[in-house]
Amino acid sequence: MIEGEVAPAKINLAQDILFRRDDQYHEVAMVMASIDLSDYLTFELIPENKIIVETSRAFLPEDNRNHAFQAAQLMKKIGNIQSGVHISIEKRIPVAAGLGGGSTDAAAVFRKLNTMWDMNLPLSELQALASQVGSDVAYSIAGGTALVEGRGEKISLIQPAPKCWIILAKPAISVSTRKIFQQLDIERLKYEPNTPKVLAALENGSYQDLMAAIGNSLEGVTFAQHPQLARLKQQMLHFGADGVTMSGSGPTIIGFTQVYSRGHRIYNALRGFCQEVYMVRVMPEPFDEFK
Repeated sequence: MIEGEVAPAKINLAQDILFRRDDQYHEVAMVMASIDLSDYLTFELIPENKIIVETSRAFLPEDNRNHAFQAAQLMKKIGNIQSGVHISIEKRIPVAAGLGGGSTDAAAVFRKLNTMWDMNLPLSELQALASQVGSDVAYSIAGGTALVEGRGEKISLIQPAPKCWIILAKPAISVSTRKIFQQLDIERLKYEPNTPKVLAALENGSYQDLMAAIGNSLEGVTFAQHPQLARLKQQMLHFGADGVTMSGSGPTIIGFTQVYSRGHRIYNALRGFCQEVYMVRVMPEPFDEFK
């Protein structure tokens, strides 16, 4: 029997890098939100004692370099599963874009194999396992809108953003999160944290306050490497977005509007500058089993 699972992308409404920890990871405070741009995974249990991963993008690894493969491997080990699984990933989320595509695919594997292999692990155990695969995977297990702290393992579901349209513009460049963090000089980071202001705006349900609060402490580093991203941010504001920021470590720039017609105009205008442009909405709820 073949079963499917949706794997939604995420955006950052706030991303604050606070300090470098003794374990060399960075302490973060972020507000993440799932959006209705998704990969789609199909699963088939097989009698052979192996994991097979296939993706619709020829350049993506399909072995243990793939986060979905790593997630299946970990679940198989924890559950002492002696059979196997064939996983097919239909990629719709841009790759290396700051939208959590690899992380959400791994999260989908954790969710689906938890039920298909009758492991029935609670959310807390799944998230602990997910943290071994990648920093954003634990958040993606439940999705929704959440405050994410620590190195990504402390997750608190919060009030979602007021209804709005979000335009994503991903230029034809790839950004390495690892390299961005390697070049990040915390001591010289002149940055007022956005997360507290975003949390207050969400709690009050104020779209205007949210637009004034969104921000990303990695913009300075990423924009220095790729100046066209700073220009893209200004273009999006010029075309009428109420607020604009960068998602993750980039390169995707995200703009907001509550007016569909304006969002459509921004979308059309940006297609002249970017190969990949999307108009999406925030998914207001976490996955049903984790509400």
